[in-house]
Amino acid sequence: MESWFSLIKSLFEKINLVNIKAKKGRNMRIKRNSEVKEVEVALKGTKGMRKRVLIGPDNGSKNIIMRYFTLLPGGYSERHSHSHEHLVNIESGKGIVVDRDGNEIEVSEGYSIFVEPDELHQFQNPFEKNFEFICVIPNINES
Repeated sequence: MESWFSLIKSLFEKINLVNIKAKKGRNMRIKRNSEVKEVEVALKGTKGMRKRVLIGPDNGSKNIIMRYFTLLPGGYSERHSHSHEHLVNIESGKGIVVDRDGNEIEVSEGYSIFVEPDELHQFQNPFEKNFEFICVIPNINES
């Protein structure tokens, strides 16, 4: 017979979202990233790119969105800019970041990137393994 603790733990793992009561009645949300649905990014100028919205409006985040991107070998994002700044943290593999001047900078796990508003940029993966990174943006109805 399973213990009460084992049953509760199993239930939490199945629902993929654990609410922990924080001070002042607020709820902290904890998710297992690997269980968040991954979708193909199907934008013109994008190839081999997948995205998971780890934390966003559906989780109660009113101000920021945290996304997890995977660029498959040979994949790339569109070369683009937008009116908001964003933060990028390289989680796994290595890739190329193309800056506004077309300079190609190799980055890998342990690198962080700050992209300024209206800065032209692109992510590429010319390597043989997946290139994975977290991107944090303001919540302006753009996920």
